[in-house]
Formats: sequence, C-alpha cells, structure tokens
Amino acid sequence: MITGNEVHPNVKTSLPGPKGKKIIAGDDEYLATTTKAAPAVADQAKGVVFEDVDGNTFLDFTSGIGVVNTGHCHPHVVEAIKNQADRFLHFAGTDFYYDMQVNLARRLTEITPGTFDKKVYFGNSGAEAVEAAIKLARWSTRRKFVLGFIGAFHGRTMGAVGLTASKVVQKQHFFPWMPGVVHVPYPNPYRNVFHIDGYEEPDELVNRVIDYIDEMFNKYVPADEMAAIFVEPVQGEGGYIVPPASFFPRLKKLCEDHGILFVDDEVQAGFGRTGKLFATDHFDVAPDVMALSKAIASGMPIGATVLNARYNFGVKGAHSTTFGGNPVACASALATIDVIQDENLVDNAARQGAVMRKRFEEMAEKYDIIGDVRGLGLMQATEFVKDRSTKEFAPKVRDDIMERALKKGVLLLSCGESAIRYIPPLTITTEQIHAGMDVMEEAIKEASRAASC
Repeated sequence: MITGNEVHPNVKTSLPGPKGKKIIAGDDEYLATTTKAAPAVADQAKGVVFEDVDGNTFLDFTSGIGVVNTGHCHPHVVEAIKNQADRFLHFAGTDFYYDMQVNLARRLTEITPGTFDKKVYFGNSGAEAVEAAIKLARWSTRRKFVLGFIGAFHGRTMGAVGLTASKVVQKQHFFPWMPGVVHVPYPNPYRNVFHIDGYEEPDELVNRVIDYIDEMFNKYVPADEMAAIFVEPVQGEGGYIVPPASFFPRLKKLCEDHGILFVDDEVQAGFGRTGKLFATDHFDVAPDVMALSKAIASGMPIGATVLNARYNFGVKGAHSTTFGGNPVACASALATIDVIQDENLVDNAARQGAVMRKRFEEMAEKYDIIGDVRGLGLMQATEFVKDRSTKEFAPKVRDDIMERALKKGVLLLSCGESAIRYIPPLTITTEQIHAGMDVMEEAIKEASRAASC
C-alpha cells in the first residue's frame, strides 16, 4: 500500500505493463475518443503518489488536471464524502433545499475576491460554470457580444467552445459556434503578435492589447453591446501564460468604463494553485463573476459560478440544472476548503513553486531546448523550442521528454504548442519536488542529446 509520502518513484515494468495493456485495450474498444495523454493506468492514489495496476509507483505532477490540490484521497475529504453519502446522495438542490449547498455557497462568497454581496450558481464542471456566466452576462446586461482571448480555454460545450481559442482541434468541424464572440490577442510576454519582449517591456505589451480592444470598439463591435470579457488570469491549455502585472487592473478599468462584466475563469488556476487562494489575488482585482471548478472538491464533480449579487437572474427558470451542487460534492468541497486553509496549502504552493522554478531556471541555463520558464506558485511550465532565437516550436522534443519522464516515474501533461505543465498536489514536499526535478533533468538532458543527433 502506498502512503503518498514516497519520495522516489519506482517503475518496474514496461509501460503499460501487462495488466495495464488489457485495460487500455478495453478503453480503446468501448470508450469514445477524448484526450488520453499517456499509458498510465491507476490502481490507487494517495497524496502526490499513485500506483498503477502493475505495481509501478509514480509522482503525479498532473493532480488529475489540477483537480486534487489537497492530494489524492485526503482523509478529511474522504470522511466528509462518506458522512454525506450516509445522509443522502441527491436531492435536486435547484428545486428544493439542503444545508450543504447553503454552507458551501456561503464559504465561497467569503473567500472569493470582492467585498460586495455575492450569489453562487452550482453546476457540474468548469464548462458549465462558464456556460452559466455567459447566460448571466447576457441576461443581466441585455447585451449581445462577449469577448475572449486568443489562446484561451473555457471548455468544450457549445457555448464555452465559442470562447475557447487554444487549439484548432477543439473547434474544428463544430461550426457554427455560439454567435456574438470576438477574440483579441492575449498579452503573452514570451511570444505575441506585436513582437514585443513582454518581459523587458511589460507595460508596452499591455498598452498594445488594450489599444487593440479600444480600436475594435471603435471600428466594428460597439462597447455598449459588449456584455462581458472572459479571461483566464493564467492561460491554461494555451500554455500557462502569465500576463504582465498591469494587465488585469487595466482590463478591469476598461470593463468599468464601458459597463462590461469582468468574468474571471479560475477553473484551472484557483484554490491555491498559484500561491494565492485565487490567481486574481496576484493582481488585486475583484471580478464581477468567477467560474470555478476542478480543485473545488478534490475530485468530486462540481462547478460554481460566483457572481456579484446585482447580476442575479432573479427569475425562476432562466437557468437551472439537475445535478449541480450535488450534496456529496458540496460536502467534499467544504472539506477541501478546510484542508487548504488549515494545512496552509496556499503558502506551501508558493514555497514549493519557488523551489521548482529555481530548478527549471537552472536547467534553462544548461539546455538550449528550454525556451521559456514561466508560471505562478505550483502552476509552472517550460516551453521547448528548436532554436531560442527563432522560438520555433518543438512539440516532438516536448513529447519525447514527457515519455522519458513517465518511464522514470513522473506523470506529466502538455499545454500550448510545445510546453509541459507542472501541477503537483499542493501537499507536495520539498523532497518530492527535488525528486521530480531530478527526473525532469534526466529526461531533458537525454532528449536534448537525441534532438542534436
């Protein structure tokens, strides 16, 4: 039995192993194609560690795509789930009432940015939280248009995918998308359409983006018909892009000047991941609406749209759901918030993220295939390039590194065109960070040599 405190992974078989191969074959036969990333077949998981069906142990640097911030199977969360399951499993909280929804909604209004009165809508996922925000924006403003950013990921349902713009495959063959969506450049410091070095001239990059939006308002989308601007404080699937510090305050001011709702998608960046409870806390901005999910309940499916109460639907039937805010998921979410606060996981994310960042910056000095190191807290990424001067993407090198790391016992996920994201549970220790970074350095070193041959 694993404890979750293991420091070093232990891979004893080829991957996938014999038992894993059978499960993967069944998956290929019976499940629709989605986004499978690696031949990892889990049997059990605790803390930062999971064991596959063939007895191999790994360090999980994916957190279930940023879901288990409290670590796999945290005992307090598991106990809360069991206790609520003994009471009742479902009771349609949009049509009737129960304490878990009220208690969780109260906690979310207390911990999210902003001192104004708030309300909460519960759904089942991040995409549903975004869908609710879209409908809320149009309902409350009576305006038609919404704005997103190139590189954004807001989900794959038909409304959310209209805002998504991180990879062509996510939108290909699904047109017509939701009408009324426009996209503008995101202030990516490393590579942007303005050819500005955003690390050297961050404010100039922000000026260009804000000027672009103003020009759009002047030329083809009237500002008084724009309902909301949807933005990720750190672009997730788009490559873990951290904007310059002045961007969010400037964008919020633009929204206030035109009566536009500022919608903050914290589905991937929230609940301590970036070393602040919410990523917008880095920029001292209080959004009008927040979309939350993933880490909110340590693995139970739930999403939440937290809104300034003035924008509430106010009419029964304008929006609703069957399973959103399920009592077991709410119990898990309340326990998750307890663990994050009681165990100081936000501080640990900042501390361990700094250790990880330092290791990657040291690697970048040794290996030219690392073009950029970026991130906040334990939401870090390295982008791999063929040439640092041209910044040409190197997806094959990135994939080679991920495969080598998996064989050595570290599970990873990609992001952007040729980047790897590093998002271990916030419970990770310094020893586990260094063990993971040792594996990464070996994999990068080997891939660098192979690429130069």
